[in-house]
Amino acid sequence: MAREPRVVAELGRPETPEETAVRKAANSKAYRESQNFRNLIFALVVTLAIVVVIVLVVPRGGPGEHRSVDPAPAAEAASSAYERTVILPDLPVPTEENGWFVNEAKVVPGDTPRWEVLYVPGDESFLRFVQGFDADATWAAQQLGGTAPDGEVVAGGITWQTYEIDPTRNKNVTYALGTQAGTDHILLYGTSTPKRTAEIAELIAPQVRALTEESE
Repeated sequence: MAREPRVVAELGRPETPEETAVRKAANSKAYRESQNFRNLIFALVVTLAIVVVIVLVVPRGGPGEHRSVDPAPAAEAASSAYERTVILPDLPVPTEENGWFVNEAKVVPGDTPRWEVLYVPGDESFLRFVQGFDADATWAAQQLGGTAPDGEVVAGGITWQTYEIDPTRNKNVTYALGTQAGTDHILLYGTSTPKRTAEIAELIAPQVRALTEESE
């Protein structure tokens, strides 16, 4: 027995085939849209859950401790390889308030070989000690991006040339001290303050003096 067409209340009569097709199409569209919205909400919830898991599970330690290396073996090797005295700053034992940590110690070969030690004084700054073998003030200026000395300061009884440096011109270096030690030239440069740079200058002054006397 054939089914009678459904009477639509709004129309007061059965739907025509065309109206039925339109109604079904509208219902299908509404259903798809509702499913898409549900899927979106579900995806957002899942994504948020994954982020929460990552935050809770992945370790989030604080800043790593300063890595300090012993420069003595490297200094001994440099002295032996180049048959000359190299300066090795004797630093105080580092503390939480004021510590000098050695991050690197090496010889850099080239036309003017140099012995260098990189110090990090427990903050965001750095200071590099460099001993240029058979070098002079001209070499020092080249190392500092062509910067000329602008004054002098006495540290540990040694007269040092001071350099105020534009950090945009020379790898973020802002200040330097330099002095001649016999045939070698000594540089202290980095982003440390003049006061902290002078601390290292005072520490190595006896060795600078000895190296100067050795060359006379």
